[in-house]
Amino acid sequence: EVQLVESGGGLVQAGGSLRLSCVASGFTFDDYAIGWFRQAPGKEREGVSRINISDGSTDYADSVKGRFTISSDNANNTVYLQMNSLKPEDTAVYYCAARNNVWIDIKTIPFDRADEYEYWGQGTQVTVSS
Repeated sequence: EVQLVESGGGLVQAGGSLRLSCVASGFTFDDYAIGWFRQAPGKEREGVSRINISDGSTDYADSVKGRFTISSDNANNTVYLQMNSLKPEDTAVYYCAARNNVWIDIKTIPFDRADEYEYWGQGTQVTVSS
């Protein structure tokens, strides 16, 4: 059974930091790209970042570049999203998602295309107070 389990969300003041974790199971980790998305109330789901597990290449939304860092611990099938200099507009439920990339060049797939991802976690709430 495929599972993606997020954790690490919480309440933080503006300017603070959080590290989200996404633990994957039930599939071959190296064959996938893992993305982070977020959805604020009343807004569409937004792509935040993606990491291609096999080569470590990364993508970021302009809104988080320089503040967020995605990384992976391949030995433990875990992807992290380190979020620094948080702003109130970062408040959202954050989801991780997985996309198989064995047969395609992941760089040809926009990282923020939610419909390209096969598996999703349940989400973790991040709230940034002003």
